[in-house]
Amino acid sequence: MKATVLDLRYRTKDILKAVERGETVTVLYRGKEKARILPPLPQANRKDVFSDKGFAIWKDRQDMRNPAAYVREMRKGRFSDL
Repeated sequence: MKATVLDLRYRTKDILKAVERGETVTVLYRGKEKARILPPLPQANRKDVFSDKGFAIWKDRQDMRNPAAYVREMRKGRFSDL
C-alpha cells in the first residue's frame, strides 16, 4: 500500500489497519518514497532489547554503580565548594 503524508495525517486509522493485516505501507512525500511502515515481527523473532546483552552499555563502568550519586554529582554546581 502507498500512502502520502496527508493520508498519514487524515487516514491514520486505515493505514494502521492495513499494517495490522500484514501489509507494508510506503510513505510518499511529493511523489518520492520517504519511509516504510512494517508490520511487527512475530513474538518468537523479537529480541528483548532490555536484556543484559542488548542494553548494557555502561555495565562495567565503576562511576555508574550508584546512578543516584552519579546524577547528583552531574547536577552539582561548579562553584558549590567555594
